Amino acid sequence: MCNEINNSSNFIKNIIIEDLNSGKHDKIVTRFPPEPNGYLHIGHAKSIVLNSGLAKEFKGKFNLRFDDTNPIKEDTEYVESIKEDVKWLGGNWDEIFFASNYFDTMYEKALLLIKKGLAYVCDLNADEIRQYRGSLTEPGKESPYRNRTVEENLELFERMRQGEFKDGEKVLRAKIDMVSPNINMRDPIIYRIAHTEHHNTKDKWCIYPMYDFAHPIEDAIEGITHSICTLEFEDHRPLYDWVVRECEMESVPRQIEFARLNMTNTVMSKRKLKQLVDEKVVDGWDDPRMPTICGLRRRGYTKEAIRNFCTAIGVSKANSLVDSQMLEYFIREDLQTKAPAAMAVLRPLKLVITNYEEGKTEMLEIENHAKDETKGKRLVPFSRELYIEREDFMEVPVKKYFRLFPGNEVRLKGAYFVKCTEVIKDDKGEVVEIHCTYDKETKSGSGFTGRKVKGTIHWVDAKTAKKAEFRLFEPLILDDEEGNEGKNFLDQINPDSLNILEGFVEKTAIEDAKPEDKFQFIRNGFFTVDSKYTTTEKLVFNRVVSLKSSFKLMK
Repeated sequence: MCNEINNSSNFIKNIIIEDLNSGKHDKIVTRFPPEPNGYLHIGHAKSIVLNSGLAKEFKGKFNLRFDDTNPIKEDTEYVESIKEDVKWLGGNWDEIFFASNYFDTMYEKALLLIKKGLAYVCDLNADEIRQYRGSLTEPGKESPYRNRTVEENLELFERMRQGEFKDGEKVLRAKIDMVSPNINMRDPIIYRIAHTEHHNTKDKWCIYPMYDFAHPIEDAIEGITHSICTLEFEDHRPLYDWVVRECEMESVPRQIEFARLNMTNTVMSKRKLKQLVDEKVVDGWDDPRMPTICGLRRRGYTKEAIRNFCTAIGVSKANSLVDSQMLEYFIREDLQTKAPAAMAVLRPLKLVITNYEEGKTEMLEIENHAKDETKGKRLVPFSRELYIEREDFMEVPVKKYFRLFPGNEVRLKGAYFVKCTEVIKDDKGEVVEIHCTYDKETKSGSGFTGRKVKGTIHWVDAKTAKKAEFRLFEPLILDDEEGNEGKNFLDQINPDSLNILEGFVEKTAIEDAKPEDKFQFIRNGFFTVDSKYTTTEKLVFNRVVSLKSSFKLMK
């Protein structure tokens, strides 16, 4: 199915085909331009897959570029994390660039605009600039500093560069049209003062270009043919084109907008994700409940599943909301063929087979994969004392309950029939152990046909099983209910997003397990070995996704 989706067309692809066929371009160049002010999330994955995929399909070039024009929020930590995430996801870049490497060129282009009478130094503060800008229904009014002479503007801008003014004391604005119906064209700020050391240029600069000025220049310098961005930049396109034209750039990129990814129960704001980290709602950017690439990876998502998801949702010009279960669908589809089967008991209850020989251990053959017999079998130890899931026993069974209860018989997967004969309770009346008898004639694979049972349950051998911690996740964010819009998003935090259980896992299947290895724990879901908390003394598993879902992918 995913191969069919990969070959499907979309409006961006059609534009590229038209540009190539017309001779406008003989080779396309795309880019992924993150700001290094946080870790990448699933929304960025869509852009990485789209831009790198188009470059690969049309035998073009794909760049990774850091839009590092705001030193106040940026850090080398984020630069390195972005490199790692893009590489892991398969977005293999041809070249890597930093916007900050173009600061000299941007400064020269700003001087060019001043000399052309298309930029001026303004002394209005931020609040005053907003007031002068007007609104969607009211035109803006000109700054009292708009008509400074070219010579005066050149002098003031140089003094800004030399650090003579405080942050916010002056800005450089493009001189366009204060009555334009597009507010972005009403003399936007193109340079501001920031006495902050930059992660790349250190203390060379104390003035920095604004995104709307820097971005089109970066694209033009790199020869980007198709500058693909999300819909919120559609109203910025006239300014993008104005900068390219008036800065007299040789290469003229084409900006194309598509709908960004929005998912249920998912925060797609780096600012909000950073807040979750800073306020220790989560234990870092790589918390498995986070929608970050590193969080999804630690949870156990594969790059193939993420790429298939991004391809399947496609690109459009209309915003929509994607069900987060769709992402779960693709990881489930991917792991069903890859993850070996194993038995794990997350909420253990001891089961003692009273008529099984004490001290005896036999090795039983059990399939390595739930649905693929070609994966072979493994030998699993079986003895008198086992652990089963607590939910697989009920002292007073409800209707249509076919697992263990007093007097009932079930099959232990890959082993024997057992019948519950006694229930052991503690002083509080809690069931702590159940006793059973087994029928040695009913061994799996023996061909026994004497009688049938309705229930089969999994187990682990108490003598050899390894202790493990199991981390089960639910959505971190609960979507707004009607009437709750505008509330602090922290009020939407799910208090039950993490459930930590102590249980056991069969030794045979996980003996050589290492971080990020995946398993299908029978009836409990797909799990991965946690890369952060697993040690030689302690095994920690994250549940990637449950085995089944009611979600159906639209064909």
